[in-house]
Amino acid sequence: MPNAFEKTTLANGLRVVTAPMPQAKSVACFVMLAAGSRYETKDTNGIAHFAEHMFFKGTEKRPTAREIAGEIDSIGGEFNAFTGKEYTGYYVKCAAEHRDVALDVLVDMLRHSKFDPEEIEREKGVIVEEMNMYYDTPRDYVDGVYDGLLYDDTPLGWDIIGRKETVRAAKRETFIDYLERWYRAPRIVAGVAGNLGEGLIPQLEELLGDVQNGATGEPPPAEWHQQAPQVKLHTKQSDQAHIRVGVHSYPIVHPDRYALGLLATVLGGGMSSRLFTEVRERRGLAYYIYGHQQGYTDAGTLFAQGGVDIQRIDDAVSTVVGEFARIAGEPIEPDELEKARNFAKGRLVLSLEDPKGMILFGLRNEVLEGTLREPDEVLTGLDAVTIEDIQRVAQDIIREDRLNFALIGPFDDADRFQKLLAFSA
Repeated sequence: MPNAFEKTTLANGLRVVTAPMPQAKSVACFVMLAAGSRYETKDTNGIAHFAEHMFFKGTEKRPTAREIAGEIDSIGGEFNAFTGKEYTGYYVKCAAEHRDVALDVLVDMLRHSKFDPEEIEREKGVIVEEMNMYYDTPRDYVDGVYDGLLYDDTPLGWDIIGRKETVRAAKRETFIDYLERWYRAPRIVAGVAGNLGEGLIPQLEELLGDVQNGATGEPPPAEWHQQAPQVKLHTKQSDQAHIRVGVHSYPIVHPDRYALGLLATVLGGGMSSRLFTEVRERRGLAYYIYGHQQGYTDAGTLFAQGGVDIQRIDDAVSTVVGEFARIAGEPIEPDELEKARNFAKGRLVLSLEDPKGMILFGLRNEVLEGTLREPDEVLTGLDAVTIEDIQRVAQDIIREDRLNFALIGPFDDADRFQKLLAFSA
């Protein structure tokens, strides 16, 4: 099959990834950067996410947030941004005929935002309220509690949204320093998918060809030295406890990446997975429960998360731990492997149906791995996984001394849960 993606490198080192989809009526225009909250210091924690907000507040050409939004509204487009720990993305999706406008607005925001001190002060209140919403939403905040347990007081262990004291202390220079350090051509990848039209590369050369080149350095490497099960509780009065049970696993580039992905699927992908069947359907211990593999460039974690009955919390934790022990202790069944394989392949194919999903797939690979993986390569990798591969990976990463447990709920006795993190419990 022909390749889904094409890559062009501009003279300044900035990469452009395109995915022609001539049958589409729309186009998705992205700019993604290999820079996120992991690239911050203790004093600037939250600045990557704060900067994402500020890019929408006005440029010299479009002085207000209303003018930026109005221009996208006038072409019927949608635009937004997202900040992760290792990347940040900005996009406009619109009818293909308006591609030039979309790219002009997008690049103008990223290159010519004013970072007006008065706007910065106003937006601090918005972000503090966003923090309050995050802290008051246990299903989301358990992610932060768990990452703090895994990665401790390091950038991977900090919340993407930052801390109130660092957000309140941010000044215009804080943003400018961060952007000058990381927003350089070698870290930037522009991506366009859909009905591309004519003259795309020349337009991007004109818009982005003079972005500053030069080395930026790298964030500190991930470190962990776990030798015993760990527990971290965030005590909060609630009618439901949100829990995460997990282990350190593999980074995104690893020879066993596909086996690990299918292991996560067997464990907790979909409504017929082991966790969903055992925890919700058979025992009625949770409303939601799932398993997931979260990968970074040099770290990773396989975990299960659920919202569980506080009256039967011990049973819920023991059941989840038991499913981890079972999948490490005995081979999965052939029909489980085939179902997981088809589930993973089906979800991938569905995600690539529209231009936004297609270009996101390509950009995440290019930004984080520095290489373009084709969808067919992933499908082939999934097809090659055997039962033996999954058991080997499970035995390698799922060990009792590597279990981690994070909880938000009305509990303050860590020892109570420490005892439950035993495969023989």
